This record gives sequence, structure tokens and C-alpha cells, in this order.
Amino acid sequence: MTAGSPASGSPWGRRLVLPMFVLVLITGAALAYAQLTEDRSVPAPPTIAEKLVILQAERAELQARSGSLARLEMLSSFRAASLLFDALASRYEPEREQPFDRLPAARREMFARLEAVNAALRTAIDRPGHPGGAAAVEQAANGIPADLEWMASFDSTPVILSYTPMFLAPKRAVPSDAPAPAGDDPAIEIEILGLRLTRDRTPPVLTIGSWRGEAVVTPERLKFVVPRSVFPSDAKHARFASGSLFLRHGSRIVAFQLLFTSIPEKVGVFAFDQKVRSAAPESNTLVSPEILARAPAGESRTVRRCFDPPPGWRFDKSKRRVVIVERLGWIDDTPDETMNSGSVAFVREDRPSQICVAVVAKAATKAARTATIGRFEATLIRDATVDRTVQSGIRPLEWNAPVSVPVEAGMADWKLYVRLFDEIDREYEGTAGGGAVASGLTFLNIAIDRDNKLTMEADLAGFR
Repeated sequence: MTAGSPASGSPWGRRLVLPMFVLVLITGAALAYAQLTEDRSVPAPPTIAEKLVILQAERAELQARSGSLARLEMLSSFRAASLLFDALASRYEPEREQPFDRLPAARREMFARLEAVNAALRTAIDRPGHPGGAAAVEQAANGIPADLEWMASFDSTPVILSYTPMFLAPKRAVPSDAPAPAGDDPAIEIEILGLRLTRDRTPPVLTIGSWRGEAVVTPERLKFVVPRSVFPSDAKHARFASGSLFLRHGSRIVAFQLLFTSIPEKVGVFAFDQKVRSAAPESNTLVSPEILARAPAGESRTVRRCFDPPPGWRFDKSKRRVVIVERLGWIDDTPDETMNSGSVAFVREDRPSQICVAVVAKAATKAARTATIGRFEATLIRDATVDRTVQSGIRPLEWNAPVSVPVEAGMADWKLYVRLFDEIDREYEGTAGGGAVASGLTFLNIAIDRDNKLTMEADLAGFR
């Protein structure tokens, strides 16, 4: 043993080795912590699963917040987005934890399309009734059918291309005084078209609420007959109804959401206001200016004047009269009105609309000078325009039951106020004889027909 070197069994030797080992551990831990801290400063790229969860949560929120109009007008876009999402979720189930940015660009475009549809739906739902909202949603979803066709051609997972129906007809109304309840509503036949929908002999299963049924399988098609009563319904509001389709694919079960809209039992109400324009006679009295006629001694003078009525007026010639304001005469500068035999009279007009007056100063003797002052008074008349509003009052609008309101004679223009499903307000306006009116809704027909009546119909055939 070398002098001064610790023996292997010496406690001094163990004391020297232990701090060195601890130092290595501490140093290693510090480096690992630093590395961990550095890694946490840069977020890991999102996985496919994270992308799918976000897309699903966004669409679920939008479906919950959508109003009746969105559930009716934008159903096809909601359904298309749901089909593409479920197809992607099925396709990438084994690769859910892989980084999203490693997907080929063509596959990432499908996710981007779903994001665009969600963004367009959000804008339309946040601004209900804004023009162009539904069109923007439709445009965003326009490429989804091609995406589904592409996946159906190149992937081995199940793909649903389409399914029917889209809309569920309203439940039958039962009058409150009916002696017995009406029969059951017709069953809903659901048909699903796609590829690779069946595997082995395990039949696909559809669940809607507490109802569960197995499919009738035909090549690339599944059929279900579902009682109408299992779907939700509402008297005034459109409601989403969804079902879950479960398919076996290999060793796992694949789920698809099927989305429908239940049409409200009641359509709404309307009010029709007409502005009726008529002519009512209006009268006034015109007093003409005074007209002076003078004649020298022993002579006669006539002053003729013609008057036109003020613009927009006409003379009522059955109600007019002449007025002799003053008749003067003089003999050698001595006033004597008896020396004036003049007059004021209506004479022939130059135009039928005029009134013409002749004022005459005429001496009774050769030595008399004369002066006559005259005028006329006449009634003026015109046809004044009088507007009044004729209101229909609030009237109900029912499905497939055309309703008519007579158009008043002399209607100048009209306004129609419609409230649908207790939440959608629309206003329309036009003039008499305008024909069909663009309602902006596929199920609402409005027209002013040749029989001079407004006709409206809420047509269930608009939901196909």
C-alpha cells in the first residue's frame, strides 16, 4: 500500500468517493432540469388527436348555439363537416398521437377545410340574418364531397358519402277537442350510402336516444326504419336530432354521427300593412284682383281680364259670382253714380280652364264721366291625395296551408312582417301588381297575384 493513499476499506476512502458520486448525480439532474426547462419553453407540435378534439368541440358548440334558421339553412354544411370529421377520426385512430404537421399536405387540407367551415358557421351564427352568411358557409363546405370521394377511393376505412333524410317533418297536430288521439306519425326511413360499411357478419347499429336498431344491409347501403317518436320535436323551434352509427372495422368499432333537423310544428305569424291612396276633393275660394274701367264724358269703355286657376287647382264654374265693388259717375266734377250704367259680367274664356270677366264703364248721358270697379269670386277645387293604412292584424301561418289577404283598391305599396319559429323576423315590401316576391327562404312563397290578393304559403316541399 502506498503511503498516504486511503485503503479501500477505510472510512476516509468512502467519504471521498461519496461526495464525488453525489456531485455527479447533482450535475446530471441539473443538466436534465435545464434540458427539461428548455424543452418546455417550446410547445410540442399538436398531434392529430389534439386537432380532432378541437374541431369536434368547436362544431359541438356551434350546433348548440345555432338558432332555427341556421339549423334549417345550414344543415347540409353541418352534416358534410360531420361526415368528413368522422371519416378522418376513423382513418387516423391508429395514428392519433403522431404530430399533425407530419401529415401530407393533401391530408392537412381536409383539416383546414373543417376549420374554415367552423369559422364560417361561427360568423353566420353570431350575425343571424346577415346577408351572405349562409352562402359563405356553403362555399366553405363546398369541397367536402370531393374529400369524401377521395378518401373512399384511397383509404381502407369506412366512409359515409351521404344519408337521407335531411329534415324530419313536423309531428301531426292533434286538435285540442279531438275525441281521440291521432295515429302514430309515419316512421322515418334512414338510408346511408358509403363504402366499407359492413365487416364480416356484424350488422351496423344505429342508436337515437334510447332507441337501438340494426341495419338492413344492401350493397354499399344501410337502411333503418325508426319511429318518429324517438326524434325530438318542438312546437315553435327547429331542433337538431342526432344519431350514432356504429360499424365494426377490424378489431375496433367506428362511430359516425348522423345529424337531422326536426321541423317545428308551427310556422309562425304575419301581418300585412297596405298604404291605400285615394283622391278626396279639396276646395278654396279665390277672390280676384279688382279691375278698373274708366270712360270719358259721354263714352263707354270695357276692360276684359282672364284668370287661370293656381297650379293643381281648377275652377268650379257652378260656384262663382261677379262683384261690383263701386260704380262712379260725374257731371261737371259733381259725383253722381246714377250717371254710370256700367256692369261687371263673366264673358267667354280663351281656354276652358279660365274665368274671364268684363268690367264696363258706361255714361248714362253725354256729359257724364264714369268709372267702374269690379271683381269676381269663385270656388277652387282639386283632388287631394289621402293616404291611409289598412292593417290585416296578426294572422297565423301554417304548413302547406296557403293564406290570402285581399289587396285594397288604390293600394300604392305594402309591407309584410313575418315572424317564423318565434325567433326569425323578416320584412318585405313592394307595390301592387309586383308578382312573386323573393322571400330568401326556400320554404316560404309570397306573391301578389292578378286577383289582387296577397298569397303566402309555407311549403314543406322546400325541405328536401
